[in-house]
Amino acid sequence: MDLVVAESISKDYVNGKVRIRALNDVSFRVGGGTFVSFVGPSGSGKTTLLNLIGCLDRPTSGRLRVAGTDVAGLDRRKGARFRGRHLGFIFQDFNLIPVLTVAENVEYPLVMVRGVEGGKRRAKVARLVEAVGMADERDKFPDQLSGGQKQRVAIARALVTEPDLVLADEPTANLDSHTAGLIIRLMKSMRDTLGTTFVFSTHDMRIVDAVDVVHTLRDGTLVKAADPGPGREGESRV
Repeated sequence: MDLVVAESISKDYVNGKVRIRALNDVSFRVGGGTFVSFVGPSGSGKTTLLNLIGCLDRPTSGRLRVAGTDVAGLDRRKGARFRGRHLGFIFQDFNLIPVLTVAENVEYPLVMVRGVEGGKRRAKVARLVEAVGMADERDKFPDQLSGGQKQRVAIARALVTEPDLVLADEPTANLDSHTAGLIIRLMKSMRDTLGTTFVFSTHDMRIVDAVDVVHTLRDGTLVKAADPGPGREGESRV
């Protein structure tokens, strides 16, 4: 089943009298339970595309369906509700709340979005904190953690609402090679265990080498090769 279906989506930004096209007539599909990466140089449209899939912005034209919903037509309130129910986010700068502990950061989406009863929240948080190897640090604050530990917490937080799809924007950009490798393996393990779909925006070839499908963006356009690389049927790449 296709979890994301984009049909001829474009996105324009207006700066004064200048109209800038960030994405131009982009079409693709993302199957459920897959590891998918969008790659390309800075300014190619990767982050814009993730923002559209994540209901943080709306396309100027075209059709975009995520988890069976036409997200292009959602207003701000409905978009926020949809994100809480279906999506998780992992950012390159972690976006942890500094005044909350590890456990509280992971619990936060449940408190804000789901309204899950306290005992069930804490049990779910405990399981995820354990799964990402942060049980011994559950009472620490973000400034007491290494970069790799912060990203583990961010992964747990993204998964705590049991989303259909996790969007990860350059999730290994601030990590050393060893730690990045551990984080990639952790995300793949969580995908295999929970069946969650991961969509990445990245420059990191370590992620590109680990995913099932690679889509390459250049100047806001999806570049499609006639002959996909071995082992990646249906891949779009230069």
